[in-house]
Amino acid sequence: MDDKKTISYKDAGVDIDAGNRFVNLIKPLVKMTTRPEVLTDIGGFGGLFSLNSNKYRRPTLVASTDGVGTKLKLAFMLDKHDTVGIDLVAMCVNDIVVQGAEPLFFLDYLATGKLSPEKAVEIVKGIAEGCKQAGCALLGGETAEMPGMYADGEYDLAGFTVGVVDNNKIIDGSAITKGDQVIGIASSGLHSNGYSLARKIFLEEMQLNLNDQPQDLDRTLGEELLTPTRIYVKSILNLLRDFNIKGIAHITGGGLLENLPRCLPHHCKAVIERNSWEKPAIFEMLRTGGNVPETEMFRTFNYGIGMTLVVPHQEVDDVIGRLAGMKEQAFLIGEILPADNAEVVLV
Repeated sequence: MDDKKTISYKDAGVDIDAGNRFVNLIKPLVKMTTRPEVLTDIGGFGGLFSLNSNKYRRPTLVASTDGVGTKLKLAFMLDKHDTVGIDLVAMCVNDIVVQGAEPLFFLDYLATGKLSPEKAVEIVKGIAEGCKQAGCALLGGETAEMPGMYADGEYDLAGFTVGVVDNNKIIDGSAITKGDQVIGIASSGLHSNGYSLARKIFLEEMQLNLNDQPQDLDRTLGEELLTPTRIYVKSILNLLRDFNIKGIAHITGGGLLENLPRCLPHHCKAVIERNSWEKPAIFEMLRTGGNVPETEMFRTFNYGIGMTLVVPHQEVDDVIGRLAGMKEQAFLIGEILPADNAEVVLV
């Protein structure tokens, strides 16, 4: 008789039952994001989405993928997980709307050492909320439980989105010319970039606690730093219906200095008036607390501008007025001038 102890997958650290319970818990969240084109429920091998090609003369798919980065470290420290999913969606859908694309669907990848269904549901709540804000369906995803790969209580997130734009409406910046104006749309804070430097300054150099409320902020430092990335999709799609938006840049890692040139033709530069918008207090705390050079601030953080638009000068006031009506704070921050290479010049 063999008395050798039996070993299960659960003994090795992977709980299939917990995974199944998690899937059942998130089904109502996924359902809230559905669109008429979605043909399958969550749980299949792949998500089916019927492209309504009648809406487009030459439909062109646009895809993007991204993560949340070290902002997750703050979620771990504060044990607050219901907003990082919004960041995940935002970083992807904001990237494709700059080309004029409407996000259609989103998929997520959640990896952790030991699955906590309750914590994972909080994460998916944020993802579903981000999808609702962007108007896209949460079509599916993957949850990977990998013992030994992550520290206790930690996880990583990645996201993927696909959108569509009519080929003749793709925004590629090629129409940008001398005299066009640059509008900046306000960010909600740090969004999801520069957090390695922010943690070093606030937690190591300044020795602050995430539960502290510095006098310059109207909430705790942790609440400020976990503020979700703003999703600009619906506002920009609204503008595209009525205005001549020649170029759009999502201001993420690299800041204004590296992202705005990505939408400029080689013969143009953007001259940006550095004092044309009010910088949120969190950025001034970073600059002074870490003695960060201004150029470093402009290329590490969004510095208060989450998205830029290049428009003809005669449309500036109307575009800013429309954005205000959609509760977006916008500023005229610069203009386009001739140049040998696409670049940003701060004045």
